Amino acid sequence: MKFYLSVMLNQLVMVLVVYLFGSASLPCHCAETTTSDEWIQLFNGRDLEGWTPKVRGHAAGENFGDTFRVENGILKVSYDQYQGPFQERFGHLFYDQPFSHYVLRLEYRFVGEQVPSGPGWAVRNSGIMIHGQTPESMEQGQDFPASIEVQLLGGDGKHSRHTSNLCTPGTHVIMGDKLIKRHCTSSSSPTYHGHRWVSVQVEVHGNGKIRHFVEGQLVLEYEQSQLDESDPSAQRLLQQGQSKRLSGGTISLQSESHPVEFRKIELRQLKKPTHGETTSGHAVKK
Repeated sequence: MKFYLSVMLNQLVMVLVVYLFGSASLPCHCAETTTSDEWIQLFNGRDLEGWTPKVRGHAAGENFGDTFRVENGILKVSYDQYQGPFQERFGHLFYDQPFSHYVLRLEYRFVGEQVPSGPGWAVRNSGIMIHGQTPESMEQGQDFPASIEVQLLGGDGKHSRHTSNLCTPGTHVIMGDKLIKRHCTSSSSPTYHGHRWVSVQVEVHGNGKIRHFVEGQLVLEYEQSQLDESDPSAQRLLQQGQSKRLSGGTISLQSESHPVEFRKIELRQLKKPTHGETTSGHAVKK
């Protein structure tokens, strides 16, 4: 009898130990804002597999002038094969898969000199377009996709020039409870002169918050991206049945007449908030 009581007592003690202390080492199946810590490599470092170019004046898929190319593991935007004036042949390189809730990060740098006859505002100017339309839906003469632009700028060696700004071709956003209709809004980032690599991260929560980070520091935040009903490109999309509210779309990299290079382009998907949650995962107050 004493033997069985001793066994039962030992089993009870083991259960209590697991209950009190074991949970720290057991896997947690709690709700999380991320699907995993896995980063998807959007750029393979070898070629443009998974990407589609669209240059103004040319059909989607035609990489005019070999504008977008891969050399030594770097994705380069170059213009050495352009003949004559630039003629506002702005281009975008679209990743083939759309996304809605994610963190995107990459590194960029400006090199060389701007193409002759490129617009003055485009010196050391590029961008990451998010929540964008597809390249196939763009008109052949369309300059920019309707999208949200994370504008990438480089300093001129003398003056202050923020990067990871917001520009809104064919779109508007809400910032501080106000509808922002101006085309560009500056971030609070430092200025980066020269040819150094700059790390940029964009945190996207569908139609909720979008946050811009430069070198790990938050520099801009807004929400409720939406199509601009007065913009011709946005009007065409709305007529085709697209929702005014932008909760996802394409990601693309710009060519605007100044050579620029990209590397370490990767994305981590975020879990969409469930009903009654905000983009931060907390319950909405009712």
